[in-house]
Amino acid sequence: MARVTLIDEHATPDIAALVAKIRGARGGQLHVFYQALLHTPALASAWFDFNNTVRFQTSLDDRLRELVIMRVAALTGCDYVWKVHETQYAAPAGVTPREVEALRDWRTSGVYGERESALLAYVDAMTQDVTVADAVFKPVREHYSESEVVEITVLVAAYNMHTRVLKALDIQPDKA
Repeated sequence: MARVTLIDEHATPDIAALVAKIRGARGGQLHVFYQALLHTPALASAWFDFNNTVRFQTSLDDRLRELVIMRVAALTGCDYVWKVHETQYAAPAGVTPREVEALRDWRTSGVYGERESALLAYVDAMTQDVTVADAVFKPVREHYSESEVVEITVLVAAYNMHTRVLKALDIQPDKA
């Protein structure tokens, strides 16, 4: 159970309007995460706008984005993000069930090629070590443009923040 009260989407007219915006951009969905953020509507709104920018307004393709998000979720033990992305976003992004499972131990899986392995090593370094060694960064630059590196870096950082908020507030995935 979440450590904070989940705010009713009709609590105030301002909250209802924000929820309509979120539902409109998310195919009618309102993840329980936003119900916690609605304690501070301005924060929920800013989070929503930033998250949409990070996920949908960059040059990163869907597959790469899902690999990053799910690897961060695996490393941080965030079942919420893992479950949502495994069930709703991985397959449409071209990530197979075998590849999803391999994300938990990608180094020994043999599933990912050089380009995606460089990406996943970068995610690991950013999430686990914070400081990224040159030996990890160099392969990333060999496979991705500077713009993509910036976008990947912000995506990893954003989902580290996302997963940590979910874990700290003990927000569980929506019931299926």
